[in-house]
Amino acid sequence: MRLEWAGWIRRVRPTLVLTLAVIAQQAHAAGGTDSRKAGDIVLETGSAETSEGQRVPYELGTVFVPENRTAPHSRLIGVGFARIRAAQPTGGPPIFILTGGPGSSLLSTLTDNDEASRRRLALWATYSASNDWVVVDQRGYSTRGDVLEFTAPKQRLDRPRSLAVNADVLVKSAHEAVAAHPGKDLAGYTIVQSAEDVNDLRQALGYSQITLYGASFGSQWGLAVMRLHPDIVARALLTDVEPLDYGYDMPSHVFAALQRIAWDADRDPGLAPYLPKGGVMGALRAVRDRLAKGPLQVKVKDEKTGKTQTVMLGLEDFQASLLRSAETWPAFILSLYHRHYDGWARAVIEQRQSESPSPLIGPLFDTSLGVSAEREHLLRTDSGTDFLGMDAFHSYIASAPAWPSPDVGDALRLMVPSPIPVLFVHGDWDTSTPIENLLNLLPYFPNGRALLVHRGTHGDRKPLREQHPALWAQLVEFFKTGDTRNIPVNVTLRVPEFQRPPFPAPAKPPL
Repeated sequence: MRLEWAGWIRRVRPTLVLTLAVIAQQAHAAGGTDSRKAGDIVLETGSAETSEGQRVPYELGTVFVPENRTAPHSRLIGVGFARIRAAQPTGGPPIFILTGGPGSSLLSTLTDNDEASRRRLALWATYSASNDWVVVDQRGYSTRGDVLEFTAPKQRLDRPRSLAVNADVLVKSAHEAVAAHPGKDLAGYTIVQSAEDVNDLRQALGYSQITLYGASFGSQWGLAVMRLHPDIVARALLTDVEPLDYGYDMPSHVFAALQRIAWDADRDPGLAPYLPKGGVMGALRAVRDRLAKGPLQVKVKDEKTGKTQTVMLGLEDFQASLLRSAETWPAFILSLYHRHYDGWARAVIEQRQSESPSPLIGPLFDTSLGVSAEREHLLRTDSGTDFLGMDAFHSYIASAPAWPSPDVGDALRLMVPSPIPVLFVHGDWDTSTPIENLLNLLPYFPNGRALLVHRGTHGDRKPLREQHPALWAQLVEFFKTGDTRNIPVNVTLRVPEFQRPPFPAPAKPPL
């Protein structure tokens, strides 16, 4: 499941040139008359500079859509978008990029001047060479509309994490979120409504068909668009794939990705002195068995105040901490194996005591999408729960009735054949959306093709671009032509540099 909901978007106030449509809209508002209707858009124009110094003109806009299309007289909300027009138009369908999350936005790419934004803009300029490039915000997480957030209650430090407590926290969060957003129809924040936003924007911009480009939740969002409006999608490129019934990942599939990472970590010379006989996976089993016997009480000094804090760490804390970057995961496991708990304890304290807000559309979208009864049965009886537990799905399923967004139903969730040409790209080191997600979905796309990336991780395309530039050029060409005939079925990335544990290796070889 997607556990990395984005934090605050940076709020920006760029200097932009207002179009006459914007000025007219503001005049109506100033006069107390709002003439907007569903499907209206307003646009601003500007330009930004890439990391290579290229100036890229863009349009930054808002499309107005019903907050809840199932409710009569629903209020209108704004959904932000950006468009970069094709430098050399070919008449091909525009590329609509659907961001991950849920709870993220990429529009700051155009208004921030940091190096990361400039590099991303350079990629966008490449993609938009022959096709218009349209970036779509998510309803409820757009600075050009609403940014809905909630803050989960702090959790106690004197007891370990538990499924029951986590479910109660989400139920409480749901009730508090509803109370904190009076006048907003939170039942309108579902993947179905977000898919309809894409179609409304397509119509407002005057396109007959579009190409979809989505990663992680963006791929799931794209699959919803293809299910609800198959005729408008010419083709799609989907990465880090999440089928609609796979919002909660199968624990054994995540565990298999960890095993693949451990295979290379066990052969890393820098990690060799820390490895027990069974390697990284042997260390994981040892820590799991240790915590299954009872929780640990760990004392650490607060680095800011100098005061000592004590936290109880249990098996479910360990299971919830396993999903981290491939380069750092083995060192984390080996640190715990050698009973170095301080770093883990500090991270858990920070997480339990956090007052940082989270995107409200995260639980609204995820609990509404839910899973089929069969998928829930497979999740709960999966052998991987022995290592990864049920925390990634139990709390969401248990709290779903408390969230106002309605269940979308199996008619949307369950897989059906689709003739749409889709190029899928997925890494086998992905622990956020394991590669088995794609392998189970692929037979339903007879015109689909999969590129499997050995050592590919979630959301990181930089190694693929840098290590296989000719292949990356083929992926970009797919946007223009839809041709996948010369794209290989698999590619291998180099072994990354694994992080070392933050303490000297033991004098004696580990048992």
